[in-house]
Amino acid sequence: MKILLLGATGRVGSFLVDLLLEAKCEVIALVRDEQKITIHHEALTVLKGNMLNEKDLNVALENVDGVISALNTGGENILSKTMGLLIPLLEMKKISRIVTIGTAGILQSRVDPTILRYKSSESKRKSTTAATDHEKAYNLLNESLLDWTIVCPTYLPDGPITKNINAEKNYLPIDGQRITTGDTAYFAFKEFFECNFSKSRVGICN
Repeated sequence: MKILLLGATGRVGSFLVDLLLEAKCEVIALVRDEQKITIHHEALTVLKGNMLNEKDLNVALENVDGVISALNTGGENILSKTMGLLIPLLEMKKISRIVTIGTAGILQSRVDPTILRYKSSESKRKSTTAATDHEKAYNLLNESLLDWTIVCPTYLPDGPITKNINAEKNYLPIDGQRITTGDTAYFAFKEFFECNFSKSRVGICN
């Protein structure tokens, strides 16, 4: 299987590179800085480009079977802007499966299930800029024809793959406090193939 990985140089994305290669997948990594990819593998193709350039995305999507995105928002709506370009290309090419890393802020609030967590008293955020970008990306996916899943980790410290993961559709599991970058990558990797939370957000924690 050939998979386009976005955000391959990030804290979660670097784990995903290893997991996909170990699973014998062919990986296309679209990155801005090729020097940040230190892995050399016959099944890994590193393309230098910009996620906000439709031409670069189009080239990266050639003959792929699906997409995993571990992109950060970057404070400039990078995530939603990328989704705005990516979704029409995926629909045109009939590539349906996409798994993205989101944030627990765009899950439903347990205090008031009619609103998202980042807009409720559950949120401890001082800034809503990143969560707003994630919400825009979620809305774009939700309105699309794609088979999407948004993996929504809570507090995300660096850490290994333990496979000790709690998950819940549309909500953060009760008492969820943290989840490692390794476990977030592992869950996204497994979900890409298993499709247990198709067309859904899924809250995860350790």
